[in-house]
Amino acid sequence: MHRIRELRREEHTEAIRIYQQAVLSCDQKLYTQAQREAWASQGPSLHAALTRGQGLASEGSDGQLLAFALRDPNARLSLLYCHPEAQGQGHGSALVKAAETAAAQENLAELHTEASLISTPLLLSLGWRIRWRETLLIRGVPFERFNLSRSLKPILN
Repeated sequence: MHRIRELRREEHTEAIRIYQQAVLSCDQKLYTQAQREAWASQGPSLHAALTRGQGLASEGSDGQLLAFALRDPNARLSLLYCHPEAQGQGHGSALVKAAETAAAQENLAELHTEASLISTPLLLSLGWRIRWRETLLIRGVPFERFNLSRSLKPILN
């Protein structure tokens, strides 16, 4: 079982480091070196979102931050990143489920996100649905991503 808790303010710098490491180490078949570098360069700008949003952390048995997620604003999953050495161990799934639970407890009907080619398969496996595909520029470098949503309301019989 994963230990999920609130992301603490004093962990924001570590979260940004995890973000940058995850981006720079992602599959070269998905993103070019130029794309990874442009994406990672956005790290310092995350401080404001981390301060403003609702962050969750997945920690190791020693309390070390291994992965994090952020809702900013409440109905948007804006960040989901895992340290490269902890990827594939269920931290992302646990964080998404915890974010969904928190949002449902706040009576939100839906969560949405803009997901990378990396996180889209995970989100789809957890019941999220693609609304559309879009292209954006980061430092003049084009990226493809998906806009996804997840209904939080139970289906009535």
